[in-house]
Amino acid sequence: MTDTDDEKGTAGRSPASLLTRPLQPYTEIFRIPGAWSFSAAAVIGRMPMAMFGLGTVLLISAATGTYGMAGAVSALGSLGYAFTSPRMARLVDSYGQRRVLLPGLTVFVVATAALIAAVELRLATWTFFVAGTVAGAAMPSLGTMVRARWSVLLAGSPRLHAAFSFESVADELCFVIGPAAVTLLATEFFPASGIGLAALLCVAGSLWFAAQRGTEPVIVRPQAPPATPRKSGVRRGRPAPALAVLAPVYLLLGAMFVSVDLSTVAFAQHFGHKPLAGFILGTYAFGSATGGLWYGSRQWRAPVEKRFALTLTLTVAGVATFWAQPNLITLTCGIYLCGLTIAPTLIAGFSLLEAQAQPARRTEAMSWLSSGITAGVAAGASLVGFIIDAHGPRAGYAFAAACGVISAVICLTGLRRLRLPAPAQAPA
Repeated sequence: MTDTDDEKGTAGRSPASLLTRPLQPYTEIFRIPGAWSFSAAAVIGRMPMAMFGLGTVLLISAATGTYGMAGAVSALGSLGYAFTSPRMARLVDSYGQRRVLLPGLTVFVVATAALIAAVELRLATWTFFVAGTVAGAAMPSLGTMVRARWSVLLAGSPRLHAAFSFESVADELCFVIGPAAVTLLATEFFPASGIGLAALLCVAGSLWFAAQRGTEPVIVRPQAPPATPRKSGVRRGRPAPALAVLAPVYLLLGAMFVSVDLSTVAFAQHFGHKPLAGFILGTYAFGSATGGLWYGSRQWRAPVEKRFALTLTLTVAGVATFWAQPNLITLTCGIYLCGLTIAPTLIAGFSLLEAQAQPARRTEAMSWLSSGITAGVAAGASLVGFIIDAHGPRAGYAFAAACGVISAVICLTGLRRLRLPAPAQAPA
């Protein structure tokens, strides 16, 4: 599946050069002026995506003593993000990243402060839900914005593949560091410190990102044909044909991921080692980051839609073994191996959508994938919680596998919709 032309001449190279070759695609993309600045800013600014929900749960549960209400507020925040993210992305495509990012950031900070104040002052319960939902809905979606910048800077270049791979690895880094940091702060210092740090990181990263004006995509305004004026109320349709398949696939993946997370916590608790759940889930993210770096360092001959279907199937096959793991050691090994294919799956999905998306709606198109995963996480968390309570963690893993199987079936049956036109195959 990979190009091997360069491998014939490796015999005379030094060991150091052979070790650095896999990193060459990444060093090349970060030679672009301003690239490291906006990418690093986006990593900092999107840390809250892995911290805010958990920080909300820890804050409210510490004040009320109940996880039920805390989980409900967190879920509504996630649903708010899933609902508003594509609409905010549409505004970004129409008016520019900075003009939409800064007002949204202001709303997010005010709503987060209101949530902390409402909980600390023991205000009415409805204030928790209002502030939490608004904060979640207004959270900046820097992941889609940074990918939109890469899409413009590397349009038509095979290095776009490496850029998307790096951003997927950065996502996994957020999910390794974020939950551990917010849990430590909220439990060892004071409950509001976790969600407070998430807000501070979002402000710092977003302001730095917005300051990078030189790499901000130029607004593309499509011109409607004079003979066919646009009528009011007429829908613009999907920004990319692949969304008909990718949106439900990503929603089910979100449900699968959160089901694995919650089932792992329950599984570790069943064996009397609940604190190890964080380490095991960190191994999951580390495996995904490892696979993403390797995947992005190579150029592939196979069409991107076939790679997406293959890595998705392998991921689901790995998750399908979790319910049968006899102990935490075998689960950790299996979860790392399964994680190796997660980032390549997400990278291929974003590559498919980037190649198909209308230039004037690129950010909107990619935001639907993030929204799909977020909505899947919210829905999956509510369902798998009842399943684990009633039947135990192995049933939770079975539910995760079922979500994965359905996503793979949707992908395979809709593979024709994912196929790219011949000229777009090379850069994907």
